[in-house]
Amino acid sequence: MNLQVTTFRGEARIDSRLIALELGNNHKSTIELIERYQDRFHRLGVVPFQTAKPPAGSAGGRPERFALLNEDQSYYLLALSRNSDRVADLKLDLVLAFREARNKDAVNDLQYLPLYREMHDEVKHLAQRAEERGSTTPERIFHVNANRAINSAIGIASGERADLTLEQRLLLTTVQAVFKNKLSESLEAGDGHREAAKKAKDAAVEFVKHAGALLIGKSAA
Repeated sequence: MNLQVTTFRGEARIDSRLIALELGNNHKSTIELIERYQDRFHRLGVVPFQTAKPPAGSAGGRPERFALLNEDQSYYLLALSRNSDRVADLKLDLVLAFREARNKDAVNDLQYLPLYREMHDEVKHLAQRAEERGSTTPERIFHVNANRAINSAIGIASGERADLTLEQRLLLTTVQAVFKNKLSESLEAGDGHREAAKKAKDAAVEFVKHAGALLIGKSAA
């Protein structure tokens, strides 16, 4: 399945170019079909149209206009296509792609966000410990550094969290708990802020080293 769901303003969307590709259609024909029935598509939600820049290194070429379709709009587009085995397969792929997106959102709502907040509550305590010991570093920097440490532990760059697989999100959620627990333990033991932050980071790295391979099939460190 080559359909990749993206998030646009908090809603799962599919690029019309991907649907055209899977149907074996010229995307120009697909976008013209969406525009022809635009009023009907809008009854299923706003259709955001985007413009893609020409590929790097290409000689000329106009930017391509495409649409980001929600789940209902995607099914409606297929309903306008002549039924065939290919269309039937694509309908199934759409069901699976959007279901996976919903599963990601469920993990985010039920596990990731609560633990994210709890972890950053503990980071706030870390910043307070630093201030008590004469540090002038703004609290915001401690939160940024905590996110960077966790991202580094699981092997992702800044800004990539929204695109993680379900397994990677589960790992991220668990690593946040590991980081928070070790940070809390270290602060309660009276450690300084630098030592506490290092112990939390090391615990996250060590956890991923052993558990990462089991959860996502390879070491994430």
